[in-house]
Amino acid sequence: MATEVIMPKFGMAQEEGTVLRWLKQEGDPVDKGDVLLEVLTDKMDMEVEAQASGVLRGIRVQADETVPVATVLAYILAPGEPLPTAPEPEPSAAAAPETPVQTAAATPPKASPVAQRIAREAGVDLNQVAGSGPGGRVTRADVEAHLASAPAAESQMGGKVRATPAARRIAREAGVDLVQVAGSGPKGRVQADDVTHYVAARTARQAKAPALPAGQPLRGVRKTIARRLSHSWQTIPHITFTASLDMTAAESLRARLGPEVKEWTGASLTPTVLLAKAVAATLSHHPRLNAWLQPQGGDLLLTEHGSVNLGVAVALDDGLIVPVIRDAQGMGLADLAAAIADLSARARSGELHPDEVAGGTFTISNLGMYPLDHFTAIIDPPQVAILAVARAQVRPLWDGEQFTPAPIMQVTLSADHRAVDGAVAAAFLADLKAMVEEPGRMLL
Repeated sequence: MATEVIMPKFGMAQEEGTVLRWLKQEGDPVDKGDVLLEVLTDKMDMEVEAQASGVLRGIRVQADETVPVATVLAYILAPGEPLPTAPEPEPSAAAAPETPVQTAAATPPKASPVAQRIAREAGVDLNQVAGSGPGGRVTRADVEAHLASAPAAESQMGGKVRATPAARRIAREAGVDLVQVAGSGPKGRVQADDVTHYVAARTARQAKAPALPAGQPLRGVRKTIARRLSHSWQTIPHITFTASLDMTAAESLRARLGPEVKEWTGASLTPTVLLAKAVAATLSHHPRLNAWLQPQGGDLLLTEHGSVNLGVAVALDDGLIVPVIRDAQGMGLADLAAAIADLSARARSGELHPDEVAGGTFTISNLGMYPLDHFTAIIDPPQVAILAVARAQVRPLWDGEQFTPAPIMQVTLSADHRAVDGAVAAAFLADLKAMVEEPGRMLL
């Protein structure tokens, strides 16, 4: 019995998948558990395994094609077993009726065969041409007179520029807009030689131009990122807020506790870990930022989450992936350090499970390892906010009596203005700043 190979659903929110490549080809023998193909979800690349042994037949979806989940991609058949017969499509209600219906049609004007050919080549509607022949018949001279009287400014790709039929034909075949061609005929009429010379000059210019590198279409994760973030930027009204954090106390805490965290977990107590702890603690008091905004029918549904499922963006060679730390608000520094180190390592090696990149309620994007003083990030829907973290830089800080050097880090919150007002975002950043600058607050 034929076994269907379908586009699997790896996550609750997944609606479609893209075939990246087939590892088995048409007619290949397969064993149950063999990897048949790789597919791309909206989060990551995944492998699809054979659910039975047999022969792979009837591949329906090729590489780079995107289809809904549960779509049949191919079949696994027993040797000699025929492909299942595709079901006949049901007749459409809009299909043409069996009995022909007579419909009225416009009666074309009378015109000579030559006039019809010239009009067709020039894109002229014969209904707009006055005929001078017997019984109002349109002649060749009528069409040419109509072309000659048309204003040159009404042209598009050789529309109503004064030009001979031969010139129009050459221009159409060469993809030339007759507006760009200087006419040498009477009243500036474009002749066939004018178009020929224009095409030759254009070819010579192109031959002299330096060759440009061939473009490559976006594929895989990069294609998904382009699609998702374009949709986010075009549909979500982003508002951004920047705050400067004095990292003096946080760095002192890191220096004191870092060796113990390393000894206990093998992971480093990085600035990202401290910031993740502070963000999770702050979100517990600002549920409007720890939320999803999703369309439901004709409305938008706002869901505030009690648990902080914190996404920490990880850069890959050609893309980005955001592993999620669940219930981050209840984790200590050592547990957070171990979780971030583990998820980041498995993200770079492609070993994450789909559930580990799903369900995030807030995201941190940290580029503090680069010489960036400030940047903004694009919200990953259905989340309503994301925090962009730049490097810490030593700057003079006024303590009320004098300026002293301090490591200052700029963070920028991007929020969905449909769900978050400016005062809510500002209050979150104010509390986050207090949490980072007095780390003991994270114990409250």
